[in-house]
Amino acid sequence: QVQLVESGGGLVQAGGSLRLSCAASGRTFSSYAMGWFRQAPGKDREFVGAISRSGRTTYYAASVNGRFTISRDNAKNTVYLQMNTLKPEDTAVYYCAARLNGDTSSWESEYEYWGQGTQVTVSS
Repeated sequence: QVQLVESGGGLVQAGGSLRLSCAASGRTFSSYAMGWFRQAPGKDREFVGAISRSGRTTYYAASVNGRFTISRDNAKNTVYLQMNTLKPEDTAVYYCAARLNGDTSSWESEYEYWGQGTQVTVSS
């Protein structure tokens, strides 16, 4: 069993930055790939980005590529989502997810464990 807890969400003006954290417990953190997803009001949850077990490989949705960066610290059992140049359309609840069986994926169905989410609101 893996427990994931996101933090760092909040209200920020357009053009600003936020860093989300996702703390994991319950299993060896370096055993699983991590993903970030988000869900805006009235919309389906969508992929934001993912990072491999080692942290050497990352990839992102086109909508955030070049603005968001995912990193992880396996010693601290934490994955981060650095969000820069935020836009109002980035407003959503952001979730981290852990995948034990396989490596990075943009498919939410392939992630076994999810956090409770943290709200990010970007004002114009």
